[in-house]
Amino acid sequence: MNILLFGASGTAGGAVLQACMDAPVVNEVRAIVRRPLGWTDAKLWEIVHADFLNYAPVADAFRGVDACLFCLGISVTQVSKEEFVKISHDFPVAAAKMLLAASSAAAFHYISGAGTRAESSTFWSKVKGETENELMELAGAVCWRPAFIDAAPSASIPRIYAAMRPMLRLLKPFRSFYVDGEDLGRAMLQATRENMRRRVIENAEIREIAGRF
Repeated sequence: MNILLFGASGTAGGAVLQACMDAPVVNEVRAIVRRPLGWTDAKLWEIVHADFLNYAPVADAFRGVDACLFCLGISVTQVSKEEFVKISHDFPVAAAKMLLAASSAAAFHYISGAGTRAESSTFWSKVKGETENELMELAGAVCWRPAFIDAAPSASIPRIYAAMRPMLRLLKPFRSFYVDGEDLGRAMLQATRENMRRRVIENAEIREIAGRF
């Protein structure tokens, strides 16, 4: 299995990257990044690219892949509303369009988050919910709604999140509120193996799918 990954330097994406690197079923991970990750592994192909609205210069990275795992995201508290829409909607839609052109049979996976709803009156929830619907219509996307993701915090994550991590780990027994970051990656790989399409997957089901991997 060849995997194309976005967001490898983030909290969720970093854990998903580790899950892919550890999985014997994965032959190659192609990570599109703004800056090198600092990893050294024959299984990893880093593609440094700046414009996440135009993937034509890196089109080769999209060819011959089985799935695109789009884990790139940001908190609405960290950017303007315009920037949030660009990162949460425009970037993944551009990636899905390129994937369709280059590897039409590949699966597209999009991390949105618990609480996402297209009909919500909350800005971030509505944006991500509308993006889910568009990606499912465009590319048959599988949309993932994890709750607390237990993974090493990225450098860009709000400090309060990192500080609360030990306390949030107490949620582990509750399947709707906690998921190990690498289990999120395993669930995405398992969903690819099972050829899931056009689905919204909440946290409890993420843990159940990961258990089948």
